[in-house]
Amino acid sequence: MKDEAALNAPPSGGWRREEGMASLPEVHRSLKIPHKGSIIRKFLAFAGPGYLVAVGYMDPGNWATDLAGGSQFGYALLSVILLSNLMAMVLQALSGKLGIVTGKDLAQACRDHYSKPVGVGLWALCELAIAACDLAEVIGAAIALNLLFGIPLLYGVILTAFDVLIILFLQNKGFRYIEAFVIALIVLIGVCFGIEMFLSHPSVSGIAKGFIPSPEIISNPTMLYIGIGILGATVMPHNLYLHSSIVQTRDYDRTPSGKRQAIKYATWDSSIALFFALFINAAILIIAAAAFHTSGHSGVADIDEAYHLLAPLLGTAAASVLFGVALLASGQNSTLTGTLAGQIVMEGFLNIRMKPWLRRLITRLIAIVPAVIVTALYGEKGTMDLLILSQVILSLQLSFAVVPLVKFTSDRAKMGEFANRPWLKWLAWTIAAVIMVLNAYLLFRTFFG
Repeated sequence: MKDEAALNAPPSGGWRREEGMASLPEVHRSLKIPHKGSIIRKFLAFAGPGYLVAVGYMDPGNWATDLAGGSQFGYALLSVILLSNLMAMVLQALSGKLGIVTGKDLAQACRDHYSKPVGVGLWALCELAIAACDLAEVIGAAIALNLLFGIPLLYGVILTAFDVLIILFLQNKGFRYIEAFVIALIVLIGVCFGIEMFLSHPSVSGIAKGFIPSPEIISNPTMLYIGIGILGATVMPHNLYLHSSIVQTRDYDRTPSGKRQAIKYATWDSSIALFFALFINAAILIIAAAAFHTSGHSGVADIDEAYHLLAPLLGTAAASVLFGVALLASGQNSTLTGTLAGQIVMEGFLNIRMKPWLRRLITRLIAIVPAVIVTALYGEKGTMDLLILSQVILSLQLSFAVVPLVKFTSDRAKMGEFANRPWLKWLAWTIAAVIMVLNAYLLFRTFFG
C-alpha cells in the first residue's frame, strides 16, 4: 500500500521522492472537513493554523524594535509595520499552498530538491534559527515572570522548560486543543493592549498619518535602521516550515477542486490571523509613542524599562501589569509553535522520527542552556544582549527559507496548475529580494555600524 505522501504528491512528477513520512504524522489529516454546509462552516473547519503562525509575528523578539520605534519617532513607523505584515501575508499564503498541493512541508521539499550536503546545511541553519527564536521566547517569558512576580531571571528561565508538558498534554487531546489554547492567549494579548491603548490616549490623527509612508523614513538614518529592524525581524523563518505542515492536519479532498478550496480557506485563515499580529505590533508602537515619545522618554527600548515607566506615565499600576501579562502570554504562545516547528524541521530534513516529547525537550534545552549560562554570569544586561543576538541569527537564516519557498511554489513541474501566476511570482521574488537586502543591511549595521 502506498504511503499517504505518495497520494498527496502532484501529478506533475516534479519531485524526486514521492513516498515518505507524512508531516507531523501524529496529527496528519486528523481534522475532518465538511463536504456540505455554508462557506462559514467550511472556513471555520480550516481556521486555526493561521493563528499558530501569527504568534511568531508578535513574539518578544519584536517588542524591542516596536518600543524603540514608537518612543523615538512617535507614530511614523506604523507604515513599516503595515508593509511587513502585508509581505508576511504573501509568504505565509505561499507556504500554506506548498503544503496543501504537494503534501510536503517546506523542510521535506528542500530535502527532496537539494543534494544531501545542501539539505543538511539548510537543516543546521534552520535548527540554529529555531533555537534562537526559542531563546527569545524563553528570555521574554523569564522577564515577564520577573516583572510580574519578582521571580529571579535565572529561575524564570528554568521554569520555562515545563511548558513542554503543556504541549504534550494538549496534543494528546487533539490538535484543535493546541489551536484553541493559542487563540485564547492571542485574545488575552489583544485585550491587554487594547486596554493599554485606551489608557494611553493616543492621537487618532497621528495614528492615521503614521500608516502613510513618509520620505523621512528613508532620509533619516536612525529611523531607517529601526524601520529595517521592524521589517527584517517580522517574518520568522520557522513559520514558513510550520505553516506548510500544519495545514495538512485538515483532511481535505486531494482532488484539484479540493486543493483549490483548501488553499482559499487556508489563505483567509492566515491573512485574518496576521491582521491580529498587525494590531499587536502596531499597538506596542502606538503605546510607546503615546506614553514615551510625547513625554520626552525617547530612549525607551528595553522591555523592563517600558514596564516600569508605564504605570507612572499612565497614572495606574494596571498599565504595567497588563504589559507584563501580555509579555508572558506572548512568550508562552511562541514557545508552543517553536517546538512544533523544531519537530517538523528535524523530521522533514533528516527523515527521522523521534518521540515528540523528546524532540521538544531537546529544542527547549538548546534554548535554555545558553540562557541559563548568560543569565547566571551577566544578569539582566546579558539576557537583553542575548535577545538582540537571537534576532540577528533569525535575520541570517531568513533568506534560506524564503528563497526555496518562492522557487518551489513558482515551479510548474512541482506545483502543476497551482504554480504561482506570473504576477504573484514577480511579487514573491520582489519580497524575497527586499527581505534579503534589508537583512543584509541590518546585519552590516549590527556588526560594523
